[in-house]
This record gives sequence, structure tokens and C-alpha cells, in this order.
Amino acid sequence: MTTVSIIGNGNMGTAIGGIVAAGGNTAEYVGRDASQQVTGDIVILAVPYPSLGEIIEARGEQLAGKIVVDITNPLNFETFDSLVVPADASAAAELAAKLPESRVLKAFNTNFAATLAAKSVGGAHPTTVLVAGDDDLAKQALVDVVRAGGVNAVDAGTLSRARELESIGFLQLTLAVQEKVGWNAGVALVA
Repeated sequence: MTTVSIIGNGNMGTAIGGIVAAGGNTAEYVGRDASQQVTGDIVILAVPYPSLGEIIEARGEQLAGKIVVDITNPLNFETFDSLVVPADASAAAELAAKLPESRVLKAFNTNFAATLAAKSVGGAHPTTVLVAGDDDLAKQALVDVVRAGGVNAVDAGTLSRARELESIGFLQLTLAVQEKVGWNAGVALVA
């Protein structure tokens, strides 16, 4: 059994925790108060992109040696019309540079909470979590937890693929905010 610490208890954190628990693993919700220790082998950062700096500052040492999963989409929250990282970078790459002792992955950012909770996209296709990272064992550990919880997971490649995942996440968010798709819609992988 794997313990997954989830920092953030909003819609995404709750949906991810449900998947973790459905697979027989332990979901531990951790607040932003750094006095509460992170005990999980996998740590999900289920917070908005602007909160990453605060978490790194408060918990950087606690995250050393752990698998750290960045679910953020680094979009401009004032305009919703652009990403705030350079075109050849990603929030996940920035996070990895600031947490050199952690094994950073990008995942869940191309999913909406409703599609994770329902385990389907648009009610028609199974939800798939795309996982990018440079550590194959870390990716497999997350993929195993997700699949155990009844959701498909696919290794999307190295951490450099995070920039494409963030672009897909950004597109989905802008479409949903403009009410062109519902929050139960999204990108589905169909084989």
C-alpha cells in the first residue's frame, strides 16, 4: 500500500484522493501549514500554480527524496489568455529545478476534477491521466496508484513533455471557462 500526501483539498485534491482510496491506497490531506508533516512517498501538489513558490519555501526539505507531482497549469489567471512560463519551459521544469532532491512528475493537469471523479470524459470515454517525468520508477509508482483506483494512466515521456501537457491543459481550461465545453469534458485517449 502506498501513502499519497495531497497538498490542497479543493476539487482536484478531493478527486485525486478518491482515486487513491479506491485503489486501496492511503490519501493523506495536508494543509498549507508546514508544521503538519508530509508522510507520503508520493506528494500531489493540488494547488494553483501561484502557490508553488510558497509550498517550496515552506516544505522544500520535507519533499526531498519524495515523488512530487505537479498538477498545475501555469496560466495567467487575470486574463486566461496565456501561459506565464516561457514557450520552451514548463511549471514542472521550474519545480524540478527548485526541488533537486525530489523526483518531479507532471500529471493530472489535463484532467478536470469531474472527469477524475466520474472516471470518464464526457460520459463516453475512460479518463486517462498523462504522466511525464525523468524518473521511470517514479512514473510507474504513480501510474500504479492511478490504475489501481480505476483510472487509466499513460507514460507521456520525459519531463520535457510537461510543456505540451500544460498547453493541452490550458486549452481545455480556456474552452471550459468560455463555456464551449463542460467541466465533465476534456481530452480522451482512445486506442
